[in-house]
Amino acid sequence: MGSKNNNLYLNGEGYPDPTAFKAIKRVDNASMEENDRFHELLETLFYITENAGFEVEGRIVLKDKITGRVWR
Repeated sequence: MGSKNNNLYLNGEGYPDPTAFKAIKRVDNASMEENDRFHELLETLFYITENAGFEVEGRIVLKDKITGRVWR
């Protein structure tokens, strides 16, 4: 029974639910792409700052213009 809860392809009753599975994977992939974009940007900011002879002293707050998500 425990394996049913861990398999996103199966619904709560243990039956295959490909539509829900595709939707969950799509959201999960979009979230991963957003995280990748953010981390790439952050690495670039730190790289530029370091090469210019500066360092970041405080928190950087960014807002994604595509998703509206605020990164703190």
